Amino acid sequence: MSSRTVIRGGLVITASDEIHADVLIEGGRIAALAASGTPAADAFTADRTVDATGKYVIPGGVDAHTHMELPFGGTSASDTFETGTRAAAWGGTTTVVDFAVQGVGRSLRQGLDAWHAKAEGNCAVDYGFHMIVSDVNAGTLKEMDLLVEEGVTSFKQFMAYPGVFYSDDGQILRAMQRSAGNGGLIMMHAENGIAIDVLVEQALARGETAPRFHGEVRKALLEAEATHRAIRLAQVAGAPLYVVHVSAAEAVAELARARDEGLNVFGETCPQYLFLSADNLAEPGFEGAKYVCSTPLRPKEHQAALWRGLRTNDLQVVSTDHCPFCFAGQKELGRGDFSRIPNGLPGVENRMDLLHQAVLDGHISRRRWIEIACATPARMFGLYPKKGTIAPGSDADVVVYDPHAEQVISAGAHHMNVDYSAYEGKRVTGRVETVLSRGVPVVTDREYTGRAGHGVYTPRSTCQYLT
Repeated sequence: MSSRTVIRGGLVITASDEIHADVLIEGGRIAALAASGTPAADAFTADRTVDATGKYVIPGGVDAHTHMELPFGGTSASDTFETGTRAAAWGGTTTVVDFAVQGVGRSLRQGLDAWHAKAEGNCAVDYGFHMIVSDVNAGTLKEMDLLVEEGVTSFKQFMAYPGVFYSDDGQILRAMQRSAGNGGLIMMHAENGIAIDVLVEQALARGETAPRFHGEVRKALLEAEATHRAIRLAQVAGAPLYVVHVSAAEAVAELARARDEGLNVFGETCPQYLFLSADNLAEPGFEGAKYVCSTPLRPKEHQAALWRGLRTNDLQVVSTDHCPFCFAGQKELGRGDFSRIPNGLPGVENRMDLLHQAVLDGHISRRRWIEIACATPARMFGLYPKKGTIAPGSDADVVVYDPHAEQVISAGAHHMNVDYSAYEGKRVTGRVETVLSRGVPVVTDREYTGRAGHGVYTPRSTCQYLT
């Protein structure tokens, strides 16, 4: 492994700047940047030179919402930490923050230790953990303080999935009050799960069993209602709030209203809500099962509100909610009953490319692409400037990106351990060429050169995005 690398001639793009610059890497970190062709840049010496002429040089992506090996609905997500982080690297993502799960009746520590055991020694890129809190009690609340101290600084709660992950308003309020004191950030799956279960039962009783009914019962108004309730509970607790996988225009409106009031309320959306729709859920036969996730895909008219939210910063982050289940043998568990289809889509490999396509389509700027996919997730979850930017002292997580290469997204070409692509046949322009993780090449000229175990656990500080 070279001790010094220089990346020459590329357009370096961060959330704040674009500059034709050479990047010097030493000891796994960014050592210096200098404008290309200047004496300062020409003075860079290295064991290895990467020619980025005509290419972008961007920070490695930070995907703050993945679910590797997640048990769900009688099966488990098909990507392991080894296969999932390798696919992330292929897609230009060099840090993932996955979700450890507290089982009901168990401690947070037991859940966190189980996820450390799954990930340790298996990851191609660096990783951290959020903690899913399924059982709020006095012991859990004390443990939240301890986890924040050791770098697990965010806690996910669910207003959905009664009997599995669900927390009632009192449990949510207690956890929010605790996070207000310890600096943690509550992440919320905002859907009214109690009401949704009624609608599911009624739909199945009417014989409405096809995948498209998954979207029809998980109504946009019930996402908006839960988002509103979560915001007000957080306001009562005096705590910040991060709403995950926002999919509905009405939910964006709730976030915008809260932010206009000056509240520390944040929102994430995902590529599936920006590029797919309820039309996919309604594909013939059982094909729609491939697109079952929660929150669900919405009618296309919701997309405009999501893009607008990303431009106005009412939505700050695009993560994937990567939670793949194979069509054969996993999604098929729900044939004849949409409520039994495992909820989740593959996407960790596609996010950076899809968002670059959004730049070309005029939805966002190049710097905003880097902001929502790299810098803001790093700031939101206490990883900045170690991750999410290209600056002296930052980890050398760097992607050489070819903005002109064309590709067709397909299951035949991707590296995720799943038998279909949610974006099968979609043509995009832009492709990852070379990826460095802490200065080590994990993808080199479109060849995988990484290894399981290179990625290390990365403790996080508290949210750096608060106003």
